[in-house]
Amino acid sequence: MDINTILTAGYLLVAVYGQPQGAREIVRYAGVQALHADGAATLRIQEVGKDEKREGAATHQTVAYKDEHYPFFITRHFVRWDDCDVVETWIDVRHDEPGPVKLIKMDSFAAVIPEKKAKKDKLKRVKPRRVRVMTLAGKWGEEAGVCESELAAGQTLATSSREGIHNAWESNPAMMVSFGDATETKGEVLGVALEWTGTSAKSVRREWNGQTKVFIGVDNETGPYTLDPGVTLTTPKALVVLSKSGKGEVSRQYHRWARRHLMPHGDDLHPVLLNSWEGSYFSFTEQTLTDMMDGVKEMGGEMFVLDDGWFGRGEFARDEKNKATAGLGDWYVNDVKLPHGLGWLADQAKARGLKFGIWVEPEMVNSRSERATKHPEWITQEPNRKPVYGRGGNQLVLDMANPALLDDLFAQIDATYAAMPDLAFVKWDANTPLSNPGSTRLARDRQANIWFDYTKGLYDLLARFQAKRPQVMVQACASGGGHMDFGFLRYADEFWTSDVTDPCKRIFIQWGTSQFYPASAMACHVTASPNHQTKRETPLSYRFDVAMCGRLGFELHPKDLKPEELAYAKQRVAQYKDIRAVVQRGDLYRLASPYENPYAALMYVNDDKSRAVVFTLGLDEEIDITSRLPLQGLDPARAYSVDGAKSISGDDLMKNGLPFALKGKYASKVYVLSAEAPAK
Repeated sequence: MDINTILTAGYLLVAVYGQPQGAREIVRYAGVQALHADGAATLRIQEVGKDEKREGAATHQTVAYKDEHYPFFITRHFVRWDDCDVVETWIDVRHDEPGPVKLIKMDSFAAVIPEKKAKKDKLKRVKPRRVRVMTLAGKWGEEAGVCESELAAGQTLATSSREGIHNAWESNPAMMVSFGDATETKGEVLGVALEWTGTSAKSVRREWNGQTKVFIGVDNETGPYTLDPGVTLTTPKALVVLSKSGKGEVSRQYHRWARRHLMPHGDDLHPVLLNSWEGSYFSFTEQTLTDMMDGVKEMGGEMFVLDDGWFGRGEFARDEKNKATAGLGDWYVNDVKLPHGLGWLADQAKARGLKFGIWVEPEMVNSRSERATKHPEWITQEPNRKPVYGRGGNQLVLDMANPALLDDLFAQIDATYAAMPDLAFVKWDANTPLSNPGSTRLARDRQANIWFDYTKGLYDLLARFQAKRPQVMVQACASGGGHMDFGFLRYADEFWTSDVTDPCKRIFIQWGTSQFYPASAMACHVTASPNHQTKRETPLSYRFDVAMCGRLGFELHPKDLKPEELAYAKQRVAQYKDIRAVVQRGDLYRLASPYENPYAALMYVNDDKSRAVVFTLGLDEEIDITSRLPLQGLDPARAYSVDGAKSISGDDLMKNGLPFALKGKYASKVYVLSAEAPAK
């Protein structure tokens, strides 16, 4: 099995409900299913055309299909990249029937993968290969938990996410399907991920004949999508990777592709920043913020980000009294709390040699706000239902499917940004699920379209901001890691992986996140001890070692650090800057799983294999380990110095391992490897 086999039309495009399958059967488990205008429930499509063209560093192929009777059209797209083994695939659906068509399923990827056949001279029945499915599931504070299950013949494993906004919590829109005895480093593994920030569904079905059927797309269980005549619906893009070298290679292919072809700032190095939230919450003055700027500057940081609490006015001011219950949706500076305005704050950061960033939550509104008072029709809602409220007891979701709202939001937030010409960073948050799934703009028989149209509207708004200020880096946040997907990563450069900043929990969260998303996209912050969420006390060295596995930052007030801690932080920031390019741009190798060991171990290797960084991170238990850790990804012919000292060959480090030791609770160690110049 290879990637071209999976992507041939024969495997992908027969997966429509009702297609003839042999002499007496039809396809019943399908990626596309529709109810025609006349009520007919099946599709029977025929190929009507193909096209192929070059688009930069990629080849774009299309295959067009039409139903044999109805004017119902499907176009399948494939984009293959020259520099990485990732394929994008999606479909366009259109019809010219006399009335609307209901799309029951509209998966972006649907494949039928055959079982390997036995040799003809063998009469014995071949035992089917093992099929295992790995997904990421979690909740607030415990995002990206790694879950793996084996499928028996006749079974289907199906997972979905139906919150619509915190789409990555219940089930991240990505999975790996392993065949045979595949592991982290060997065997066949299929990676399938969806570029989508809304509802999603994915499933793997194991047939009795050994076939494996794989599906991923938007989730329509809340109701079919109503498609009018002449309108083209384009599904989200699915990202497909096939590895013959285990799960690790699937991850590395996704990481490279995201950095090279998806993230707005690609392989640009991400700055060391301090975010104000855990250092002040809603209670701050201008002096509080400039003190934080002074502190992060002293530690060697490069950016200051102002979090929630800077906006709203009058009775709707976002302040210590109202906290999260007022002002959301009113993007005017709170001039009582910040009398000199945001422009002055940005200038204060610039004067200190820091870049400036700000927090926004455009998808949401408080019922106690000017926006909700003036435009209640812009809030998602159902007729005859009392609203279900979110954060703070009165937070609601704005209707991103409404163009009038999008225009108003963009104008107001853009005007706020204009006061900060050098704005460099935006933290985009979303703290409430889509619990009132209705739109005043949609007709009664199209209310189920809100789930899909909301996300399309969200992308439209993000694209407008990106086009207007392409220099601004965006962090995707939704109560932590709720917006963690490739769809949002097309408009953002990183995720706030979790609101819980406890390093022990972050080891597992970051381990899961790394299965699909690159290190540069993981915002990992050093925070206070005891931790604000778990109350766990951990050494500052441990907090740094865990946070340096991604994009290093801070979530504290520097004045709360002791002088010796401040000096130590300065040293570690300097160390991170030295290895930052390796971590953020390098290939990741997961060496020891925290799910299977009392510690985690991982390493990053740069492109030319001249430098590597190894992280060994103990967990919340007493350990005493002295051993060797086999490394990966090095040049076997070169010698590597370890922390500037002992020189060991790459071959020896990969075969016999790096000597390491972890002793005690919260033990950790970072090793920096540098290749010596090759002999002439």
